[in-house]
Amino acid sequence: MDSETLIESAIRVLNTADPYEKALLGDSIAVKWLQGAISEPYDPTVDLPVMDRPARLTNVKLVSPSLMPKLGKAGSLQSRQAIVHSLVHIESWAVDLSWDIIARFGKQEKMPREFFTDFVRVAQDEGRHFTLLAARLEEIGSRYGAFPAHDGLWDSATATSHDLLARLAIEHCVHEARGLDVLPTTISRFRNGGDNETADLLERVVYPEEITHCAAGVKWFKHLCARSKNPEVTVNSVEADDILEEIIQKFHSVVREHFRGPLKPPFNAEARKAAGFGPQWYEPLAVKESNA
Repeated sequence: MDSETLIESAIRVLNTADPYEKALLGDSIAVKWLQGAISEPYDPTVDLPVMDRPARLTNVKLVSPSLMPKLGKAGSLQSRQAIVHSLVHIESWAVDLSWDIIARFGKQEKMPREFFTDFVRVAQDEGRHFTLLAARLEEIGSRYGAFPAHDGLWDSATATSHDLLARLAIEHCVHEARGLDVLPTTISRFRNGGDNETADLLERVVYPEEITHCAAGVKWFKHLCARSKNPEVTVNSVEADDILEEIIQKFHSVVREHFRGPLKPPFNAEARKAAGFGPQWYEPLAVKESNA
């Protein structure tokens, strides 16, 4: 048995600057947790501070999202490199985000064991996506750090660092769901550009696993809403349908408070449905709120 708790392990991942090492360490911790070698999610007597920003290497040039050069449509090698680079960068942050939600909110919100397991699985997937896409980027003649990138994902993590409901809604049900909306187009662009290897990696590995990550966000958003009504509720006994309309209204208000502007259609209704949320969750958010 490992005497280190899962939250202590998560903080070690967040303190690891090199993204390749971060993904490897995260995978080894995930295996230990899933096999029971790490047995305790946290020590109830110890409050561990979580850093405002995880350790990161400085070899990626950061620019503001509005100054990001256009990625193109995967017709040229440079465009394909730029798109894969942006995906590698997103996955590197997704690794940090998954361990951060465990370390920052797991004990604070007294989340059940299943919450830790779900996000350990998400973290493990994101680490694998990072490693596979970074390797693919090198195969097509580039490397992580060769293009500029932005840290918009972490900016919204910072904005939701005191509110688990907001973190789940914005990171998993807005940003990750947006990934589901755009990935099919990205995949077909790589196929049209003659790069079936990248297309296959996105279609067979990244895309189906990202659906499960959105599903984790929806599941735990519902759970927190149900628990606020009935503190005794367990995740498997959530009869969320009874209060589904209320949960969806809460989702709308949280997203409107923490996300600037309307959501951008077209939506991938099929993938979103597979993740557990139908159009009533997101279509009303695609319309600008009138102040009337």
